[in-house]
Formats: sequence, C-alpha cells, structure tokens
Amino acid sequence: MMIDRRALLVGGAVAGASLAITGPAGAASPSKASKAKLRICSQEGRIPGNSLREKVLKMEKWGIEGLEVGGGGLTGRIQEVKDALKGTSVQMGAVCAGFRGALISDDPAQREAAVQSIKEILSAAGELGATGMIVVPAFNGQTKLGNQEARKVLLDLLPGLGEHAANAGTRVLLEPLNRGEAFFLRQLADAAAICRDANSPGVCMMGDFYHMAIEETSDMGAFISGGQYLHHVHLASRRRNLPGQDDRDFTDGFRGLKWIGYQDFCSFECGCIGDPEVEIPKSVKFLRDQWAKATL
Repeated sequence: MMIDRRALLVGGAVAGASLAITGPAGAASPSKASKAKLRICSQEGRIPGNSLREKVLKMEKWGIEGLEVGGGGLTGRIQEVKDALKGTSVQMGAVCAGFRGALISDDPAQREAAVQSIKEILSAAGELGATGMIVVPAFNGQTKLGNQEARKVLLDLLPGLGEHAANAGTRVLLEPLNRGEAFFLRQLADAAAICRDANSPGVCMMGDFYHMAIEETSDMGAFISGGQYLHHVHLASRRRNLPGQDDRDFTDGFRGLKWIGYQDFCSFECGCIGDPEVEIPKSVKFLRDQWAKATL
C-alpha cells in the first residue's frame, strides 16, 4: 500500500555535510552518541483502531512512545488528544501540517492564509506539548516564485512564525521533500541554512527517510547537516511502507542521529503491506535492531 503525501498533508558525504553548515548546526561530535535515543512515534492514521484512545493503547503495547497528529481541526481536538494520552507512557510528538495556503505562494492572500492558520495550529500544538508543527513551504503547483524569491519571502515570514511558536512552547519544523512533490527545499542542509538565517529558536526542521532516499547522497551526512536544528524524523521504507518491508537500510541515518545526539521522535509516516496489527510490531523491532547496529 502506497500513500500520497500531498493528500496526507492538505563518509566523504558526511564530511561535506558537516562542513557545509558553519556555526551551531555544524558543531557535532561522536561523543554525543551516548545521549542519543531512538524514540519511535507514529502518525495517528497509521495505527488501527476505532478511537484515538484505542490507537494510543495499542501504541503503548507495541513500544511506540510518541503520537503525531494532523493539524487540520486540531484546535477542536485538544481535549480528545489529552484524554487519549492520559495515564499512558505515550507522549505528544509532532503536529503534521493541516494549514491553509502556502507560505511561499506568489499570491499574498495565500501567504497570509498560511501564516494565520499556522499560528492557530502552533497555539494548539504548544498547548499539547508538541515537539513542533511540520510545515512544507509549498508543494509543486502552489507557487510561481523562483527559488531565490521564494527563499526571501520565506525568511520574511519565519521570524514572526518562530516568535509565535516559541511563545507557545513549540516550533515550526520545516520539511524538505523530494523533487516530485516540491521544487523548493529538497535537502536537509538547505533547511538548516534557512533555520540559521531565520535565527529564531522557534524555527527548526525535520528529515524524512523516504524523501532523503531520493535527494540525499548520505543519510548520515544529511542528519549531521541538520545538527541542532533537527527536531523530528519521519520513517518510511524506500517504497514508502513500514521500515523493514523492503531493502531500505536505516543504519547510516541512525549513525547520523547518534552523531548529533538526537533525542526527539522518529515517526511512522508510511503505508503498510499486510496486517498492521502484525506488521507494526515487527517494524518496531526492526528499527530497534537497526539502531543497535548503527555504531560509530
């Protein structure tokens, strides 16, 4: 089963990556590996169940530690999410998109719609204690701006969004996608450079193993380039199913996460071949085995 991301959302390479970003994001050391943790999370839609509470209880049973929810309608679901998590070991992870418009649209009205709806979702995300809110600046077809102009527009908007996020106790998480989905922002180093230039504690980024397999030459290098700005990761196989359901290897990426001392969530955003009640626990075990093999 494959998923459509747009619908879901509405070492030389290592050395090069670590040198590409100067300043805080580039400062990394293998000594941080002892602090790194694999905290498996999942989007709510990936888990079977008739209610969010039922899903969370299954996640806890399967050793999944975090919940990622959609941003659409989140302001009206705050109590539902709190009730679903109450009394369990599962914590709030990230909030996935759900906003209107596009931040780098060539239409100012669409940019304003994005800013206002992102702020609303960020407020809800902060109340829930979310790691951050995932934001794609624009999908293919959502803007006529070129890369340079789009970057300028984005950097004009991010400080205000970052301030709102920080005041709410959460973050904007910029997500690079593959070229088939977005021409703008495709690599983690680019996202880190934008975070650096935005210069706001509320503006950070994430990485996605599926997109990285298409756009990056090294998973490890990509995560090192993200450095301190990296605060969420999406998990998917090469064909966008559960990790372990094809030949996609995660050890190189996990080495990168260990190198930077990563402690935030790694979340399922993927399809599933077979019965999820059987396959999801298998995937959790597969990931923990891959993490153990990812030695520095």
